[in-house]
Amino acid sequence: MRTALTDLLGCRHPIVQTGMGYVAGARLVSAVAEAGGFGIVASATMTLDELRDTIHRIKDRTGEPFGVNIRSDAPDASERVELLIRERVRLASFALAPSRELIHRCAGGGVLTMPSVGARRHAEKVAQWGVDAVLVQGGEGGGHTGAVPTTLLLPQVVDSVGIPVVAAGGFFDGRGLVAALAYGAAGIAMGTRFLLTAESPVGVRVKQLYLDANVTGTVVTTAVDGVPHRVLRTAYVNGLEKSGTVGALLRSARHAVAFRRLAGLTWPQLLRAGRTARHGRELTWAQTLMAAGTPVLLRTAMVDGRPEFGVMSAGQVAGLIDDLPTCAALIERIMKEAAEGLDRLTDAR
Repeated sequence: MRTALTDLLGCRHPIVQTGMGYVAGARLVSAVAEAGGFGIVASATMTLDELRDTIHRIKDRTGEPFGVNIRSDAPDASERVELLIRERVRLASFALAPSRELIHRCAGGGVLTMPSVGARRHAEKVAQWGVDAVLVQGGEGGGHTGAVPTTLLLPQVVDSVGIPVVAAGGFFDGRGLVAALAYGAAGIAMGTRFLLTAESPVGVRVKQLYLDANVTGTVVTTAVDGVPHRVLRTAYVNGLEKSGTVGALLRSARHAVAFRRLAGLTWPQLLRAGRTARHGRELTWAQTLMAAGTPVLLRTAMVDGRPEFGVMSAGQVAGLIDDLPTCAALIERIMKEAAEGLDRLTDAR
């Protein structure tokens, strides 16, 4: 299936695997790329050296194009962009709107840019700045999310920008791909669906919690990091929501210290990252401290396999997923379903 997205990224199918922290590493990204989709490395939870090693391991496994997700507010964001340019990575994606300088640096170095947005005005702004595509996530999506559902947000953005739009939030099969194309999107992006595959590094116990969830088994809460975050509802998350301000601050401070060690940051770097994160987002320092410690909560569940002491970002679509296929089998199935759906629409005419 050829769309503006496949032409732009050089992949065979208009299916993007999003950059999920502690999940989207070399194994998953290379499997998606080999299957004809477009995989994106989650570099926010990696040091610069770990990212370099991950890029090399992906190249050893596949010759297909892939991307890397970068936090635009990271202290070493410019260094990461330079690494992508040197390694000829196809795309830099951004969870937060990148600066004009980062966009122009990527363009000058031959790296495409695709920020994720949750509002039309944000899409319009980055389009004016010169990004190559935009990923639009509706409120159904996992992780940091907004209140507007995909079915309302997607047509707004498609009608307001003249670049390829990738639809995210609630997609898991070929019917969703056809629906997104009908809205005017150039493809779909999936996180939770790719988390629940054979190549995903998440442990079996944690995957089972996702498989056991129903469509009401997630919650959007600010108790994790101070901003709306969709996660699986667990006893631990319930406890976070009930904890008082003092307890939340103490917990956040402990997690921030742990993340500083994991990321190899100095205290000045962590504080600079905090100031950058607050800029334009109206976060209090307490919320900023919570955000700094969030990777530790994610790591506890996704890497250490202890969901009773961590959090698990999840889209509502988890309630519709009941298997763990390989990435190749999943993408083949989605494309077959999409072809059948398009045929039915054609026959109906």
